[in-house]
Amino acid sequence: MSAAGTLCIALGAFFVGVAALGVLRMPDLFTRMHAATKAGTLGAGLLLLGAALVLWDPWVAVRALLTVAFLALTIPVASHLVARAAYRTRSAPLWSATVLDEWDARHHRDGDDLTRDQA
Repeated sequence: MSAAGTLCIALGAFFVGVAALGVLRMPDLFTRMHAATKAGTLGAGLLLLGAALVLWDPWVAVRALLTVAFLALTIPVASHLVARAAYRTRSAPLWSATVLDEWDARHHRDGDDLTRDQA
């Protein structure tokens, strides 16, 4: 199991590195959050799984799996809420090369705009 754990740790470190690179290289808040959320969650999950496999302790494995489940449930939701708040308050501008803003009220028909769900 040590080889599988080492492989998980190496892959996890790779994905965490990709997430960090994505945060540094992406042009706006929304793409940065996407990179950090997707690759960061996968990387952290693989690191925890690798630690559980290398240490081979049942209590470590249970805590690692519970932590992975917690991360998988909370990080995407938190990222979505932060991105939505940043978009709605216009505190984070979109990248200048953005082609289509699907939430923009000018593109919605039949009065379906962002203010509808605020009531």
